[in-house]
Amino acid sequence: MLNIDAVLANELIVEDGKLTGAVREPILTRDEKRAALLSLAAQQGVPLRSTLALGDGANDLPMLDAAGLGVAFHAKPAVVEQARVHVDHGDLTSLLYAQGYRISEFARP
Repeated sequence: MLNIDAVLANELIVEDGKLTGAVREPILTRDEKRAALLSLAAQQGVPLRSTLALGDGANDLPMLDAAGLGVAFHAKPAVVEQARVHVDHGDLTSLLYAQGYRISEFARP
């Protein structure tokens, strides 16, 4: 519905309905995250200035820096300090507004 072409993320492991604190392999490193953003943008013919990346940890900073809109989302303080944009309250809805969507485009009255 929103024309999101790809989502790449480390997958948190859930057992018995609870987070275990572990991450499923393969784990995306800081360099792989940045490279994935660059690769996806090139494959789709999208200028980097038109990309959005979201992260919360220091391993996300190279990707956030490369993205047109790099957002530290409920991130650690060190990440918030270095990110150009951060969201500390609320949910991912704010990112839809940041991309120019109107509420009528993603929510029913």
